[in-house]
Amino acid sequence: MPINKTEKIWHNGKFIDWDDATLHVLSHVVSYGSAVFEGIRCYETKQGPAIFRLREHMQRLINSAKIYRMELPYSVDDFCNTATEVVRLNKLNACYVKPIVLRGYGEVGVNPLSSRSTSTWPAGLGARTLARKPSPKASTSASVPGRVSPPTLCRRCPKPPPTT
Repeated sequence: MPINKTEKIWHNGKFIDWDDATLHVLSHVVSYGSAVFEGIRCYETKQGPAIFRLREHMQRLINSAKIYRMELPYSVDDFCNTATEVVRLNKLNACYVKPIVLRGYGEVGVNPLSSRSTSTWPAGLGARTLARKPSPKASTSASVPGRVSPPTLCRRCPKPPPTT
């Protein structure tokens, strides 16, 4: 599934050029995979681009970040507005929006709490992928709810916050 380069990416509250979106090799996410993301389809409609269940996706992103104790300075509305703006700025009619919240540069080690969280939003996929029609399928297996698997913490880390 090729990724097509777009003009802009949203990174930590600012729209930046695609080529300026970088990640330090010592970021916590590189060593430990400490990130949460959503994958959201944006469909071309007669009324213009329509991002599928945008609010629900953004709420789930925020909930996922909370489970992993990533503090976010943005609300659901902020994220929804950003998603629509990313699509508009890049002049996309149909695309895949992928908000990513990751642990960035901080201290070296497994404990992620000293690493700051960053948000990055690329948008775009290859035309061949977007041309495929979704084909829903029923699964015979049940998925595990996200609240069942809290983050694995080292012994010295504080207890995770209670989930509601």
